[in-house]
Amino acid sequence: MRARSHIVYTITVIGFIFTLQVVIPTYSNSSFLDLFADPQTLGFIYMASAAASIFVYLIATSLIRSLGNYTTVILAICIQIALFYGLISTTAPETLALLFITQTAVSVLIGLCIDIFLEVYTDGSNIGTIRGLFGASLNAAWVVGPLIGSMLIGQSENFRNTYVASLAMLFPLLYLVYRNFPCFRDPNYSHLSPWQLTRHISTDKDLMRLIMANLVLQTFYSWMVVYSPIYLNKVIGFSWEEIGIILVIMLLPFPLIQYHLGRLADKKYGEKEIMAIGFAIMGISTMFLSFTTVKSILVWSILLFITRIGAAAAEIMMETYFFKTVSTRDTAVLGSYRMTRPLSYFIAPLIMMFGLLVTTQQYMFAIVGLLSLIGIYPALRIRDTK
Repeated sequence: MRARSHIVYTITVIGFIFTLQVVIPTYSNSSFLDLFADPQTLGFIYMASAAASIFVYLIATSLIRSLGNYTTVILAICIQIALFYGLISTTAPETLALLFITQTAVSVLIGLCIDIFLEVYTDGSNIGTIRGLFGASLNAAWVVGPLIGSMLIGQSENFRNTYVASLAMLFPLLYLVYRNFPCFRDPNYSHLSPWQLTRHISTDKDLMRLIMANLVLQTFYSWMVVYSPIYLNKVIGFSWEEIGIILVIMLLPFPLIQYHLGRLADKKYGEKEIMAIGFAIMGISTMFLSFTTVKSILVWSILLFITRIGAAAAEIMMETYFFKTVSTRDTAVLGSYRMTRPLSYFIAPLIMMFGLLVTTQQYMFAIVGLLSLIGIYPALRIRDTK
């Protein structure tokens, strides 16, 4: 049991490093791409990234079954190192767009492999606690990552510095995986064709509702990641240093409350009520952002902090519920659940494109808030595990 606990903590550290190298450039990616792409092209780049990521999820099970989880993640990290070097050294816009799209797709494969490591070593009686700990670690990276990124960008607005930092973090990530999992025993992964997978999900009403709720949450995240930094910078007028402070405060609910909510889900309560309340808080508070035009770090930090209280609650309840009901062998189902994230990056630009036909950037927050409230419906219809 002690050995299992040790490896869980090791995977938590791996998850933190992986997430930090993803997050450091995340909130500035759209601003970097905006330097050589108009808003419509920017949307298409994110949609292409989403399509590439979905393709990776579709082939991931076959790839992992063939190579093994350990070999797959080692190769993926090595490829990612080469891709980040390209982002740092390349100046051609078309090449940069291609590199950005490819590294996004490779990143989701690395994340899926880490998920499999954690799922294999998770004790079934403590799923909520372990997922809460793992989620708190990942979300700690989400807190410090934007601050590091904004400091690296600085007054000169050199966005490539964030890719240098991410490249550097890939080397300790590679070492930790190489050092700790050479003897990893892959479970007997189930194999489902896309048609079988669709049929399996459609017959499991709770799983389908959970995926619908997760798609709503991930669309909220995606829209906020792509468009809110540009809005805060170009419309409200915050500097990148100020945006970094706002983002740090905004993301604090994730490491502060998710571990405790995961324990509550294990010991006292079911997941659906907390999940629904989370969506309600997230949606209503996001709508209020449309009516906030003052350039105040304090005001924007508090309002965005409230939106993430709701998002953090909904997210950890979905994670806990999913891993209580899905086997380690079901990599295709896990891939489908994680596929909601790249799919959301396909939806977010469409929301922006169509939303701007009827309103301004300011009131897009109200539209996103209203759409977020949709998550309440599938959340309340899920059968609790308690």
